[in-house]
Amino acid sequence: MLLKMTAGLSGPEFNLAPGDEQEFNDDEAQRLIDAGFAVKAEEAPVAEAPARARKGKANVVSTEGDAGAE
Repeated sequence: MLLKMTAGLSGPEFNLAPGDEQEFNDDEAQRLIDAGFAVKAEEAPVAEAPARARKGKANVVSTEGDAGAE
């Protein structure tokens, strides 16, 4: 069964990060789903679009003035 990982998982045969897809036998796949480590790849929720970056100046700290770095 093809799973999409929701948590990191590593072992002697693989090193998976959240979002990675891996094929597992049915018993192991069900165990990972029940533990909350993975979901079936075809049932994986669609990721939301990333938030848009704010327009304008970056929020930075000035080195000038009373609170400057020394």
